[in-house]
Amino acid sequence: MSDIPDERARIREAMQRILDGTPHNSTGALTIVALAHEAGVPRNALTQRHPDLRNEFYEQVKKRGATPDVEVRLRAQIAKLKKTAANKDKELTQLRSDVPELVRVINQLTAENAELREALKMPPANIVPLRPRRP
Repeated sequence: MSDIPDERARIREAMQRILDGTPHNSTGALTIVALAHEAGVPRNALTQRHPDLRNEFYEQVKKRGATPDVEVRLRAQIAKLKKTAANKDKELTQLRSDVPELVRVINQLTAENAELREALKMPPANIVPLRPRRP
């Protein structure tokens, strides 16, 4: 347990560097992962051993009016998924409107196919069509 105070101090120093925009060991993202990397501690140090420091970090981010990178990424992902869902809905509507026409075409082709099969069962005609002569 002797390294816990040192760990807390490293986390606080890393927190200050990230919030000042001068990270040394990380990307400087406003995330717990970046904070842990900057402090040189495992992520669970912030989630399990020092949740108060994690909460303090998030409070500082919130006070500065900055949006955490995780939230920015999630909001972008949500917007992308909404756009994808809208496109899929549009495509599904188009496909549903195409179905009746496709059913009509299938029925017509089935009827023509049945006629052709019946024609094949009949004996060949004795009449041969004449082709016009070419001048």
